[in-house]
Amino acid sequence: MIANDALKDELLANGMQDKTSVTWLTEPLPVTGADCYIDLLFQPEPVRIDTLTKLSPALILINDVSKYPGKLPENFIRINGWDSLLKRTLVEAASENTSARAVTEKVFSQFNKSVEWTPDQPGFITARVITMIINEAYFALGENVSSRQDIDIAMKAGTNYPFGPFEWSQRIGLKKIYDLLISLSQHNSRYTPAPLLAKEALNQ
Repeated sequence: MIANDALKDELLANGMQDKTSVTWLTEPLPVTGADCYIDLLFQPEPVRIDTLTKLSPALILINDVSKYPGKLPENFIRINGWDSLLKRTLVEAASENTSARAVTEKVFSQFNKSVEWTPDQPGFITARVITMIINEAYFALGENVSSRQDIDIAMKAGTNYPFGPFEWSQRIGLKKIYDLLISLSQHNSRYTPAPLLAKEALNQ
């Protein structure tokens, strides 16, 4: 398991089966006898793909929400592991590989989680929704509709969201939000990033 402390805590939020053996890493390194690697710190770069491929387990799960632009090896499965979403009992994943799906479901059952299979497209489902909420909040802020704090309070109080849009953007990372919006906007202009969001993301 390649993760930082925050993602580790989220993954273990529902406990873990007693007989499950996990080796925790902060970077891709070979582990003798590993059946599966879960890279929650995945970077969408060819060198990362190559490094993971050389580890040669039967299954590699990558936290890849925006969707890697190239072709992934058949044993790679995309999951939605954005900060604040991994603690749920349900994990969004995408793959057309039937046998890999079965193994993926078994892996996450060890963490008392189920898998929801979604179309293999950028953003899965939840990330698309959250990204649009954050983007609309940035449009509102840019038009001086309200302050960041008041927008966050209004969304939490009015919709019972766990975080306001600006709080969510900080937890997930504004650059991740921006990258997903850019990917989605190539097919639908409604995902065009708000000017203020783009400015802040590119200045980070």
